[in-house]
Order: sequence, then structure tokens, then C-alpha cells
Amino acid sequence: MSSLSRRRFLQAAVAAGTSLSGNLLAPRILPAKEARSANEKLNLLVIGVAARGGANLQGVAHENIVALCDIDEQRLGEAGEKHSSAKRLVDFREALELPGLDGVVVSTPDHTHAIPVATALRKGLPVYCEKPLTHSLYEARTLRQLRQQAGVATQMGNQIHSGSNYRRVVEIIRSGAIGPVNRVHVWLGSSVPSGVRVASGEPPKHVHYDLWLGPAPYRPFHESSFHFNWRYWWDFGGGQLGDFGCHYMDLPFWALQLTAPTSVAAKGEKAHDGDNECPGKLQVDYQFPARGDQPPVHLTWYHGGAMPEGAEVYKRNSAVLFEGPDGRLVADYSTNQLFMNEGKTAAPVKPWIADSVGHHQEWLDAIRTGGPTASHFEYAGNLTEAVHLGNIAYRVGKEITWDPATLTCPNAPEAAAIIQRPYREGWML
Repeated sequence: MSSLSRRRFLQAAVAAGTSLSGNLLAPRILPAKEARSANEKLNLLVIGVAARGGANLQGVAHENIVALCDIDEQRLGEAGEKHSSAKRLVDFREALELPGLDGVVVSTPDHTHAIPVATALRKGLPVYCEKPLTHSLYEARTLRQLRQQAGVATQMGNQIHSGSNYRRVVEIIRSGAIGPVNRVHVWLGSSVPSGVRVASGEPPKHVHYDLWLGPAPYRPFHESSFHFNWRYWWDFGGGQLGDFGCHYMDLPFWALQLTAPTSVAAKGEKAHDGDNECPGKLQVDYQFPARGDQPPVHLTWYHGGAMPEGAEVYKRNSAVLFEGPDGRLVADYSTNQLFMNEGKTAAPVKPWIADSVGHHQEWLDAIRTGGPTASHFEYAGNLTEAVHLGNIAYRVGKEITWDPATLTCPNAPEAAAIIQRPYREGWML
């Protein structure tokens, strides 16, 4: 290919938002300022050290963990026992002022993802952030822009993306085994537990609750809106869609090269007797436009017992179903199965997407070499934005149209307060 032809080809790829492999274009990553050998350890700060934070800490534990940060001193102490040389802090703002950092891992609750990530990016630090990338759509777009400016290695923690099964499914769908896919169903079996709203409450002495609240509105402490349970309150999380959307919707986003939907409609119900607002049962219908020679896609998300008609035959509590003119493919985290229409056959697909070295290791390698990551913030940001749009449609109570260029729902101006919510005084992005 001539240099001129290649330049035009790459310009077209950039305009389409895709790479040669068909994923969103992997952004340019600047290697670490100081060249490092593969054996030289990186200096990492880990913010959030238990639950998902504990798993992420374990994923990078072979590097030099110079600092641990958590608002729960009990959890911080337990993590510190395994990393005795690490400095322990409760305020991520102080932690991010430490000198000599090579990267930051953020595993706080959703409502406190964006500020530490944005702070790190502005300092030119590579970031690994747990899914979903942010608590609001505006935050997701902001982090995408900051990463573009920083040019550093990023990775969102939707770890299933690095598994072998998702790669095989992408290869099958991209090969055209079931024809051009225009319909996708994604269902999740789990629902939402009940939580209570209280008029007053005091946190345990080992919890720095004001730091935990961060930019969220003040709410009296109660266990049903604290560790893990924060997921089921709009002030802190995004319900089951916010929790699992970046895992299960990741597969059709990757396989079908989806970006922003044009419209989103949602219907649901609480399906629990608690005060927490997130719906226990939800169905969201996304309409995605055609991409090149690929047809428009209607994708439906279901959780809390809702699922597509006839899904019982697949015997999966949670799954992704692709439908094409020649057949169907159903997949979950670790398995996939083809169902070809009568008279149709699918030739074996030779694997062409290399297996991952590991979700955390991809990010660590990218810091050292400037190489790619699979769930970088450009790709992850698009996925996160779509997840937020499903919850926005439910909360405004009508089908919304979406203009990604202006971050607005033209037919639902009331959505603006959810797209970018105000922060509590003293906090800013």
C-alpha cells in the first residue's frame, strides 16, 4: 500500500472510530517518561483496597505498591498487612500528591470514580479504573477527553473483555457466520435487594464518611447504602445495569462495533419493597445506527427476571443473544453456542484475536511500552455512556433521543440534570 493510500485509509479509520481490528481506535499511548525494563517494578497507588479494589490490588500486587488509600481504616489496615512498605492514606487527594508515581488504580464506588481519575490524568498518570467508568455520562465524556490530552495508558476494569471466550464470539460474529446481525438481547438474572432510607445515622469510627460521600449529596449513614449496597441508590450507583452493563453489553459493543445509540426507551419497576430507587426489573431498548455496511442494531437489555421470549431454551440465567438472518449465537462469560437456521451451516472460524496477557497486565505493559490496552477509556467511555443512557431513559420515564455531539437528549431537556449532576460543595471535577 502506498504511503498516500495508507494515510487515506487510516484517516477513514479514525473518522469511523475503528482500528484495523474493528474495535474503537486504540488511542496513542506515550510510554513511561523513563525507559523501564520488563523486570523493573512500577510505583503504583491503589485507591480503594477491598472488594473489587482487593481484586484489583491483587492484580497489580507484583509491582511496587507505594501507597494504599481507603476511607475505611479497617480495610486499609488489612490491605496494609500484605503491603507493609506502602504508605496508608484515607484521602485520595493527598495520595495523588505523592511523588514518583507511575500509575493509579481506582476502585472506589461509582460516584467517586471520576474525580481521582481526572486528577491522575491531569498529572499525566496512567489509570486503571473499575467499571463502570463513571457515575454520570458527563463524567465519562470528560475522562475520555482528559485521556486524549494526557496520552497515557488507561484500562477500565471490565475484566471479562480479556477472556478467551469473548474473543472467540467476536471472531464468529465478525466472520459473518450468522449473517449481518441486527438484533441483540442481553439479559441478567439478578435483581436489586431492598434498602432503607434513614433520617439519621452515625458511621463506625473507622470510616471517614464525609470522604466516602465525596461529591454525592449528603445522606445519613446506613449500611444499606454503604459498602456494596451503594450500587442500588441513584446518588451512588446505577443499579444492576450500572453494575453489569459494562460486562454483558461489552460483547455486542465489541463484536458489532457499536458506539452511540440514536434513541433509548426503558420500562421497569422496583420489584422490591425498599426505599432505594434503582429498579429491580428493567427492560431497555437501544437503537443503534448502521455502521458502514453493517445494518442498524436493536439491542435490548433485561434484568430482574425479564428476558426475551423463548430464552428458556438457552438455559442461561444471564447471557447475550445475537440474531442474524442465518442463525443465532448465545454466549455468556465462558461459553458460546451457535444455532444455525435450517439449511444453513457455519464454517469453522480460525482464531485471529490474540489472547490477552491479562486485563491488569495489559495496562502495566502499556505503561512500560506505550502498547495498546483492550478496554481503553475511548472504548470504555462509549460503553459506559450507553449504560448511563439506559438508566436516564428509565428515570425520565419516556423514550429519549440522543445527540452525542452535544451530550443532550433533544426531546427530553429534563435529562440534563442526570447527564451532569451538581456536586456537593467543596468538590469539583
